[in-house]
Amino acid sequence: MPEIPAPLPRQLLFICSQNRWRSLTAEGLFANHAHLLARSAGTEPGARVRVAAGHLGWADVIFVMEKKHADRLRAKFGPALAGKPVVNLRIPDDYRFEDPALVALLHARLAAYFGQPLAAIR
Repeated sequence: MPEIPAPLPRQLLFICSQNRWRSLTAEGLFANHAHLLARSAGTEPGARVRVAAGHLGWADVIFVMEKKHADRLRAKFGPALAGKPVVNLRIPDDYRFEDPALVALLHARLAAYFGQPLAAIR
């Protein structure tokens, strides 16, 4: 019997430290996507939007920019992460908001995760 593929995640949460450059840029990539919704938040007290348990409950998959973000989520919200995939995109804090190099890197890392370019996801 053929294996039934798992449904694609539809609600994506992007996490960085301050929610000003990396995660906010990632959220913007999905602003007009027909099939995927994205939100973003930060782990630090001064973040533009600070991550809360509600964000984690909403998300089908959580993308962090660095390992330290996943560690902080596990330390603060361990039970809320149960069964939630947490994917480290390995994107350092070297980019400004909507930096073309950051956008290209996000596209490449997310296409690798989804197995196809973002525009092809339905």
